Amino acid sequence: MAQIPNLDNAPLNLRALREQSQKELINILKNIRGRKCLVVDPKLGGSLSLIIQTSVLKEHGAELRHLSSDPIQTDCNKVVYLVRAQMDLMRFICSNIQSDISKGLQREYFVYFAPRRTVVCERVLEEEKVHHLLTIGEYPLYVIPLDEDILSFELDRSNKEYLVDGDTSSLWHIAKAIHKLEFSFGAIPNVRAKGRASVRVADILNHLQTEEPVNSNDMVVPEINTLILIDREVDMVTPMCSQLTYEGLVDEFLHVNNGSVELDSSIMGAQQDGKKIKVPLNSSDKLYKETRDLNFEVVVQILRQKAMNMKQDYAEMSTTTQSVSELKDFVKKLNSLPEMTRHINLAQHLSTFTSKPSFLGQLDMEHTIIEAESYDICFEYIEELIHKQESLVKVLRLLILLSVTNSGLPKKHFDYFRREILHSYGFEHMGTLNNLEKAGLVKKQESKSNWLTVKRGLQLVVEDTNTVNPTDIAYVFSGYAPLSIRLVQQAVRSGWRPIEEILKLLPGPHSETKRGRFLSSSSYDSLQGASASNDKVTDGRRTVVFVVFVGGVTFAEISALRFLSGQEGMAYELIVGTTKIVSGNSLTETFVEKLG
Repeated sequence: MAQIPNLDNAPLNLRALREQSQKELINILKNIRGRKCLVVDPKLGGSLSLIIQTSVLKEHGAELRHLSSDPIQTDCNKVVYLVRAQMDLMRFICSNIQSDISKGLQREYFVYFAPRRTVVCERVLEEEKVHHLLTIGEYPLYVIPLDEDILSFELDRSNKEYLVDGDTSSLWHIAKAIHKLEFSFGAIPNVRAKGRASVRVADILNHLQTEEPVNSNDMVVPEINTLILIDREVDMVTPMCSQLTYEGLVDEFLHVNNGSVELDSSIMGAQQDGKKIKVPLNSSDKLYKETRDLNFEVVVQILRQKAMNMKQDYAEMSTTTQSVSELKDFVKKLNSLPEMTRHINLAQHLSTFTSKPSFLGQLDMEHTIIEAESYDICFEYIEELIHKQESLVKVLRLLILLSVTNSGLPKKHFDYFRREILHSYGFEHMGTLNNLEKAGLVKKQESKSNWLTVKRGLQLVVEDTNTVNPTDIAYVFSGYAPLSIRLVQQAVRSGWRPIEEILKLLPGPHSETKRGRFLSSSSYDSLQGASASNDKVTDGRRTVVFVVFVGGVTFAEISALRFLSGQEGMAYELIVGTTKIVSGNSLTETFVEKLG
């Protein structure tokens, strides 16, 4: 099955977007004649695997290598570096080139920055005295379609960079990526933003539109009706909770990377042990598309039922005489057997994690913290985890959850936890704790918490959630409705005005802007109130609302958005944009910093 996702059913023409990125990369290679060694930074390499097959690169004379501190082993005399603009990568390039010089090798060097060059990186190349040997260019890869309804800007550290380092370069990147989409799908008439970073992105987007206007044909309705920007900082509760959808759990325990998971082949039923295999997970896999957004309990039942049906069909085939058309139907069903086997193996492997008492205990604790019922029980539970030397990330996730829902920790407890963590996990984690405090994730309590008001106002806890036939987005966490998605739900149903007071209780400002020639169109307060001409794109498809998460989104939130999009009477198709797909673990890990 292809690693590159199938985008044929995407609500927007994402295929054209991907083809444009392919063309731009091929042009770079075509312009450097003859054989060349294409040296890609490994992280960027993963993203490229979702855009272009390596065979295509080889057809254009490229020999592929991954960038590291080791010298490049190749007999090509042209070396093309394709890298993100990061200081450590510049040092690798310098050491590569200096190694070549010391061996007396004469080569032509090219550096292409994705998506753009930066002064800081070029300064490193100058200081190391290699800049004059390089031809420098840009590969404007701002956005990557991960699936038919997900676009990623692939900025995995943007949250930490913005909240801790005060680095706003990722915000410019996001705005530029959205503006680039506007050239394909029309200027977006409505923009709502919540959170410091999101409001800033909306401002930069308006600035870009003034500088390089998207000239939409006045008769054509833009394909994206509304852009909703939400800061991860606005809702740090959701990512710290354990996701309970199929796809969410796969990411929690096995870590989805560029649309696939890497597993021991024995888990997938292969004979040879120890060999790793990549299992692609995207909507090209029909069974995965059908089950990915369901609560995991339900997925297990569905797989069991499908296996029973297959067994029954097989029994009937072997005991009765079948007509040709019945045989044909049976063979058709057999074609889905590899998919089914793959997901049964995967689900069985996940069950080994979800049935552990430690996981069930953690779920209970998360619910207790969200309910804001017994602070002392939560405090003791986290204290016990530290004394048992459980993984630091697991401890920090619960600590962030406790701190965020309580507007910080009482000074006595804050100091106590810091001391215990440094004693148990080492004083080199002073940097980690400082990062979390600076980001406002684990801090001293300075004011009364308004979590209960927010929880009630947005109905974040739903009693007796039906996970089999869900009626509410709360099914993705078995009873907790993700705050971020409640904000989106509110925006598309009745606008943000009715929840103005609650929005003020959440971190950061919010803004609502009408842009371009739709300035005079009727009610903007509710998207549903948008004039009928705005509601349907010319060929009868639903118009698109583009929901962008600045700082990352979890698979469970994406599942909740898909659930909303599939609701009866929903006038909009929802597409997700994100700096990166995250889980509580990967998000917490970005703040972990060992001193020395």
